[in-house]
Amino acid sequence: MNDSTETILLVEDNEDDVFVMRRALQKAQITNPLQVANDGQEAIDYLAGHGQFVDRALFPLPAITFLDLKLPYFTGFEVLEWIRRQPALPPLNIIILSSSNEQRDLTRARELGAQSYLVKPPTPDRLKEILR
Repeated sequence: MNDSTETILLVEDNEDDVFVMRRALQKAQITNPLQVANDGQEAIDYLAGHGQFVDRALFPLPAITFLDLKLPYFTGFEVLEWIRRQPALPPLNIIILSSSNEQRDLTRARELGAQSYLVKPPTPDRLKEILR
């Protein structure tokens, strides 16, 4: 990401993991605004611009989305499937962020169009590499 004004969306229900991601972004000197969705439904609402997320000036479409797989309401895979079925959405850069390093999860994520797959916790160097 070349423009530090482009928003990053983190879809993560664990407060500790949100904290770790904030720290990793800070250590990587990535200063883009970070929005957090706490579950699968909130992620869909954010991306669709529904409810509290209707104002795109406050909640712009993200340049990149970090998506956990294990989420309340809708799993990360269900959110990713929803994203790919939305013709009105521009192509979104989706990075799966998961504690699972199972090959089947990696394969499914790629099949659904995820650009990359990170096993938690992300390191600052890996974040810099992905965001380039």
